Amino acid sequence: MTDRHHGVFAISVAAEMASMEIQNLRVYERRGLLQPARTSGGSRRYSTADVERLCRIGELLADGLNLVGIARVLALEDRIEVLEQQLTDAG
Repeated sequence: MTDRHHGVFAISVAAEMASMEIQNLRVYERRGLLQPARTSGGSRRYSTADVERLCRIGELLADGLNLVGIARVLALEDRIEVLEQQLTDAG
């Protein structure tokens, strides 16, 4: 089984998978919307989870949210995921 958080895709591949421009991925990283892994040489490596997040960013942009709004939505969705996992673990 593969770890969906393990960075394996180069920026060009991740951009293509998410139907985005490479420069947008760099902007989203600078804005803190995602943090791809880095190789020892400093190259970005995107995971399956990162690509899923990029697709979610694209959906939110299409809905008319700006990057500040998207950051808030993603933070809330991340928190919900943590709480749901805690409930699962406790039950």
